[in-house]
Amino acid sequence: MKMKLITLMLGCAAVGLNAQEQLSIEQCRDLALKYNKEKLAAGRATEAARYTVQAYRANFFPDFSLSGGGLYSTADGSLGIAGGNLPVFSALSPSGPWVPNGSYAYFPGTSLDYKLGMIYAAGIQLKQPLYMGGKIRAGYRMARMGFDVACQNERLTNAQVIEQVDRAYAQVVKAKEMQRVAEKYNVLLAELDRNVESAVRLGLKMQNDRTKVQVKLNESELQMRRAENALRLATMNLCHLIGSPLDSKVAVSEAYPEVDMMREGQSADIGRRPEAAMLDKKVEIAGQEVRLSQSELLPQVALVGSYHYTHGVELNNRSLLNGWNFAGGVTVSVPLFHFGERISKVKAARARQEQTSLERDNLNEQMLLELTQATNNLDEARLEVVLAEKSLAQAEENMTLSGQQYKVGMEPLSDYLEAQALWQAAYETNVDARYRLYLTYIAYRKAAGTLVE
Repeated sequence: MKMKLITLMLGCAAVGLNAQEQLSIEQCRDLALKYNKEKLAAGRATEAARYTVQAYRANFFPDFSLSGGGLYSTADGSLGIAGGNLPVFSALSPSGPWVPNGSYAYFPGTSLDYKLGMIYAAGIQLKQPLYMGGKIRAGYRMARMGFDVACQNERLTNAQVIEQVDRAYAQVVKAKEMQRVAEKYNVLLAELDRNVESAVRLGLKMQNDRTKVQVKLNESELQMRRAENALRLATMNLCHLIGSPLDSKVAVSEAYPEVDMMREGQSADIGRRPEAAMLDKKVEIAGQEVRLSQSELLPQVALVGSYHYTHGVELNNRSLLNGWNFAGGVTVSVPLFHFGERISKVKAARARQEQTSLERDNLNEQMLLELTQATNNLDEARLEVVLAEKSLAQAEENMTLSGQQYKVGMEPLSDYLEAQALWQAAYETNVDARYRLYLTYIAYRKAAGTLVE
């Protein structure tokens, strides 16, 4: 009869779950990655880093600009040369000196009137850097490394989101199993209460025995209510992480996701962690900062050119400048002396590079310790599950034997109730052990850098 009641209860629970939306762990991860605001912010940071790379890459190419300007001035004036007779010179021989020949030529004189008025110019300018001391190349490499850091930060954010949703998913599975344990325990106590009540009516048992059973039955009902509330709260937390309304009717699998220990192995390599890649890139960026500082000590050469239209300056009521023209040249800037400013910048950049390298080594050691601890925790969790399953099997066997002895009068009711309580405790320990195994497995994958690809 007990097994029939348990089977009927599980069947009713299965029918209720089928009416709900059942989500797998992969679906929950996809929804969490789609709606999580930290993930969206990390994606925007990666997008900004990609545009920064494009901006720095553009520095290798010419810079075209359209420019123009105007000036109005009231300045004017004139330049005159007086006329008169000018002596005429002739040569005494083809190779001889030039001497006056006694005759004169009349020069009428000239007058140049000028006026500035409105002067304006407009055109296209070009500037092509030829050699900037390595500044452009160093900036471009830093931008690319910054993009790699942003990508690794997005991986790290994804891993954190997946860890959160996996914990929430496992919490829902655990709450469901705890609710199932409480219901099974309540079914056992309810059946025992009916048997004891029948025995009391027949005068085979004392009323005190039924009172003991009813006390345990009341405690069981409280445990069922607590398990129901825990399941509701865990489901709401999962809905919060996947972006669904908190009152959504969702259901998850009846078991924890598979723990594939054979595929993971016992790795002691932290090279796949996004944090390790980010630290390496930060050291490389610090090296490029040294080169960027050194570029300020080197010459800078650029090619410049312009094609523009100029109008202005009237000379004798005619425009002196009126047309298109081209101009081009090369600019060279050689730093000479800046009172040690740029040398100090180089030394500061080298000090920051050494600091970043030391911080990377320190954090790598900490991550290796974290991975070793996660490996040990996973091994202990596996052993805990094995022992919990053995304890549950022993508690079930003890409860069965105790029940048989109680029915034939060879064991008091208190021992049978204690055996049922031990079975419930062993069942809950088994559920909690499998829950911790999955959490330690997720923590191990995160420490090993395999939680996200």
